[in-house]
Parts: sequence; C-alpha cells; structure tokens
Amino acid sequence: MDPHIWHKVAAISGIAGLGLGTYGFHVFKPQNPIYKEVWQIASLYQLVHTAALVAAPVTKRPNIFGGLLTSGIIAFSGSCYVAALLEDRKYSTLAPLGGFAFVAAWGSLLF
Repeated sequence: MDPHIWHKVAAISGIAGLGLGTYGFHVFKPQNPIYKEVWQIASLYQLVHTAALVAAPVTKRPNIFGGLLTSGIIAFSGSCYVAALLEDRKYSTLAPLGGFAFVAAWGSLLF
C-alpha cells in the first residue's frame, strides 16, 4: 500500500475531528455535563493523533504506525463520541482498546 494514503486518511480524520469538535463546542448540550468533557477529550485525542498521522509516510513502518493510529482514533474517539451522544458509558467499552492502539502506534516508532 502506498504510504501516502495516510495523508488522505489524516485529511478525512482532520475534517471529521474539526467538525465534531465544533459541534461539541457550539451545539452539543448533554443533560449531564460530564459528557461534554468526554466529547472534548474525544475531539482532542482525535485531532492530536490525526496530526501525528500526517507523519506516517516518513516512518520506518508507515502502515503499522498509520493503521494503529487510525484504529485508535476510531476505537477511542469513536466510542467516546457515541457514549457522550447517548449519555451512556456502556458505549465506551472500546475506548481502552483505542488507547492501547495509540500506545502501540507510538511504541512502533522504536523499531
């Protein structure tokens, strides 16, 4: 796979992260304010790891790094968005797996 595909994945994730972050700031009004924080954390982690995703093509193993970051964004941020939107923590069960994927992605840069 062409390593530069990760630039396109980063572009899609960046657009989505920016849009979701804007929605969370201006529109999202959960009954329980803790879910506003969950939404903000999801957006922050998505945007930070999207920025890192831009560098995937220059890493030694771009598909491993990019794949793990993308998996982390989907699992961590995605499950946090759903949990916040539905105001139910049971939907955040994938968040720890996403966090592990983030750690594994950063760790993959060691090898």
